[in-house]
Amino acid sequence: MLAFLHSVAVWCAATHWAAFLFGFFLNFSKNKKGKKSTINSLSATENDAIIIKIVPSALCPVPFLKFEGGRFFILKISEIAKESTMRAKTADGAVYAFAAIRELEKENFKQAHKLSVDLHNKLGTLPRCNDLIELNRNLLLFNAPYNFDSFCQYIELDRDPKSRFYMPRRKQLIRMVNTLQKLEDGELDIAGIMMPPGTGKSTTAIFYLTWLAGRNPDMPILGGSHSNAFLRGVYDECLRIMAKGGEYLWRDVFPGVCIARTNAQDMMIDMYKPKRFATLEFSSIGSGNAGKVRAQKLLYCDDLVSGIEEAMSRERMDKLWQLYTTDLRQRKIGECRELHIATPWSLHDPMDRLERNNENNPRAEFLHMPALNEEEKSNFDYANGVGFSTKFYIDMRESMDDASWRALFMTSPIEREGQLYPEDQLRRYFELPDKAPEAIIAVCDTKEKGSDYAVLPVAYKYGDDFYIEECVCDNGAPDVVETRLWMVLVKHKVQLAQFESNSAGGKVAEKCQQEVKAHGGITRIVTRYTTANKETKIIVNSPWVMEHCLFKDNSVIKNNKEYRRVLSFLTGYTMAGKNRHDDVPDAFAMLAQYAQGLNAGKVEIGTRIW
Repeated sequence: MLAFLHSVAVWCAATHWAAFLFGFFLNFSKNKKGKKSTINSLSATENDAIIIKIVPSALCPVPFLKFEGGRFFILKISEIAKESTMRAKTADGAVYAFAAIRELEKENFKQAHKLSVDLHNKLGTLPRCNDLIELNRNLLLFNAPYNFDSFCQYIELDRDPKSRFYMPRRKQLIRMVNTLQKLEDGELDIAGIMMPPGTGKSTTAIFYLTWLAGRNPDMPILGGSHSNAFLRGVYDECLRIMAKGGEYLWRDVFPGVCIARTNAQDMMIDMYKPKRFATLEFSSIGSGNAGKVRAQKLLYCDDLVSGIEEAMSRERMDKLWQLYTTDLRQRKIGECRELHIATPWSLHDPMDRLERNNENNPRAEFLHMPALNEEEKSNFDYANGVGFSTKFYIDMRESMDDASWRALFMTSPIEREGQLYPEDQLRRYFELPDKAPEAIIAVCDTKEKGSDYAVLPVAYKYGDDFYIEECVCDNGAPDVVETRLWMVLVKHKVQLAQFESNSAGGKVAEKCQQEVKAHGGITRIVTRYTTANKETKIIVNSPWVMEHCLFKDNSVIKNNKEYRRVLSFLTGYTMAGKNRHDDVPDAFAMLAQYAQGLNAGKVEIGTRIW
């Protein structure tokens, strides 16, 4: 009997309907009273193994039936698709899974396309063969109209691999692609992208425009920039991607959509059929767009600021903001979304104003992708030699002024006129003086919440000068950070240290004092509660820091990422706008107050830990 069931099961696996009839027959045969059997969906259990034994996976890796309580039950198509996607370990298994996913699309569109993305992600782990190459192509095409990542991959499949834009850069650009997907899916109303020059942000945006044009040809998209010359390049590239018989497979993705009309002079492209407001329209900011263009699907703004000369003028930035709000933003209708791509030159340019205005808006996302990560490694070392190496970026940093480097490559603008600690005016040293220091002191601005940093500079006192030999700057897990704090105090044989006792600072100080004593350290820690306004404290103590503190030269700290981070946060502090990181300047203001108190021979009123 078992041999018979095995043969029937293999035959039944050929089609979904055959499996259904087989399951119904078995249930009916078990029901001797002739009552109608129950056919329902069961969650995955160890009983799946029984089905795999009955239906060999080499012949049919897609499970159709489950066995429980002496009966067979047929699976719903949603479970068939899910189970077969999970089980796919060969090209044949993946092909069967894709067939189930196609069938599921008729019932549950969203789940089907989610599973197809999961299946596509698995292809790289399967043995390569011609069937797998074809399946990869079919899966990408299946998702391309709805998934921007799949679209970017698919339209370049017939291009020379050496000429492809997206795949060599996908590992890095996927963050931007995911943000743009959320914008189209309605999860965001506004998105801002900030990346270094030449990293592909504008080309990715062009792909995005052509994708939207195919998806919604009747909804106008307006693109704006500082010049028509830039927009002319965007216009030409959009035409090239969507051209019939070109090197891109855009028409495979949107076979029912074609270019209905173009206007090279006004840079307009109409899709599907001619309309008053074209599908894609491009116009430079300030060119008088009233009544000429409209943004219904997307307002796309790319580099509204022409360059550093314009960015350095507050008056010109104020005028540009007014032009953006009156000349571009007023062209929006309905639920039009916004995409901004820019080099953030100034704290007063449109991108930074938008980011500050939407700081607490859950439907706004501003993506910062700097040239170097926290490990001092390039974020854009693309495959095939088309990116930028770590050495390239470090060489650029050494050859540029700090403000330009931060804006162009680190997506972190500062105002030169309001910069409290200009890097080229900091005092530097290579080695400590060849004598014993008069004292070794430290202060600690403890971590309070979220992404705040715990900052502890160690200062060696020689006369009126304080050499900053080491500085902890860490926003990691509290236990890890606290361990680093007391270890630094012991390492440098710090004699006196003051911890800020605001929030949890008192407990941190107490724990560090106990650990210092337990490990043979000599540091005496006191705590002090700060009531002064943080910004005021930082500003009024900055002259003392500039005059009395010496920092290690850049040539000495090339491989010291933490020390470089300290200098970055210190020199990045500005009086002209909001600061993302003020923990380091605050710690050095504490150091200034503590050191001056010691030099003046004053007794500090504080709480002694032991």
